[in-house]
This record gives sequence, C-alpha cells and structure tokens, in this order.
Amino acid sequence: MSGDRQRARVLLDRHGRLYAEEAGIRLADAPGPLYQLLVLATLLSTRIRAGVATAAARELFAARLRTPKDLAAADRPAVIAALGRGHYRRYDERTATMLADGARLCLDRWRGDLRRLHAEAAGDLSRARKLLIEFPGIGPTGADIYLREAQAVWDDVRPYADRRVAAGADRVGLPSAPEALAGLVPGGDFARLTAALVRVALDPDSAREVVAAR
Repeated sequence: MSGDRQRARVLLDRHGRLYAEEAGIRLADAPGPLYQLLVLATLLSTRIRAGVATAAARELFAARLRTPKDLAAADRPAVIAALGRGHYRRYDERTATMLADGARLCLDRWRGDLRRLHAEAAGDLSRARKLLIEFPGIGPTGADIYLREAQAVWDDVRPYADRRVAAGADRVGLPSAPEALAGLVPGGDFARLTAALVRVALDPDSAREVVAAR
C-alpha cells in the first residue's frame, strides 16, 4: 500500500491539475464556477482533444460569457467566434446551440444556480447524474466529467471515479475501486487524483513515466 501511495503522489505531482483549473475556472461552491464547469463538461463531451476543449472554455470566459444569462443572451456568431479562437471548430455550431439551450434550462429550472441541482439530488449520485444529463450535450460522459471535478467542492460526491479513472488506475497499477483509490490521498486531493488518472488513461507515455518513477 505504501507503494501505491507513493505512485499516487507521483500522479498528483505530475498530472494532478483539475481540468477546471486548466480552463481558468476557480472552482468553488458558487453559481459562477459551477456553471462554468457545466460549460466545460459540455465542451469536453464531444470527440475533441481535452486541450482544445479547455482552450475553448477559456476563450468563452474571456469573451465575458461566464454565466447562464451571458450565454442565453449572447449573439450566436460571438459564441462561435470564441469557440473558433480556441480551435474548437468541428462542432462549433452545434455546440453553440447546446450552450444556449443549456443556459436557458439552467435559468428556468435552477434559477441560474447549480447548487439547487446539488441540493435536489441530496447526495444521491444517480439522481445527480440524471439531472445533469437533462442538459443538452451532457450525456453520461459529461455527467461523469462534471461530478468528477465537482467533488473538489461537493464533499458528498466524493469519492467519485468513473470508467476513465478506472482505466487510468489499471494502467499505472493502482486499485480501480473508488474507495480504494480514496484511501491513497487526503480527501481534498481526490479530485486531483482522478484528473491525473484520466490524463494517464489518455496518454500511454505519461502512464509509463508514472510507473517508472521512483
């Protein structure tokens, strides 16, 4: 187990950055960051590289499209242009539509505050996933992405680890069960560990470097 903890520490040190952080989101249990995480999860849900999705999110936020009101009222060409500046071009028109529709749903159903979604789920992860999947562009994969990152600020979601996290754990020789993984790091670091495991699941070279580290 001590060897597993050491490997978990290597993962955190080398790859333990939340995707939200990469997108410029200061994640907190507050309406703005929680909505921005939903935008990021929407972008990450398409068949496009994670780096492109996070770059596109940064461009949207830089264009002052940070809240559901912003995106619901935004000029469609402005949204498409921001996505393009992040090189998110293959799905830009469809994604612009999904973001606008999702913004309106967030305003109408949750009054712009996804803490209300969290409260309605009341610690039931299957309920939380179902509510998230109602957003356009957020299928099962997007719900997993959202909850995987949101557990950094929603303690009752932790430990949350999806199939991609389990694949990363297998690649570096760590246990794949969420509870076993959670025992390797302090609670506040678990979301960062899952982000690191997703990165090594997507990058075999990084996985090999983690395994070889002493």
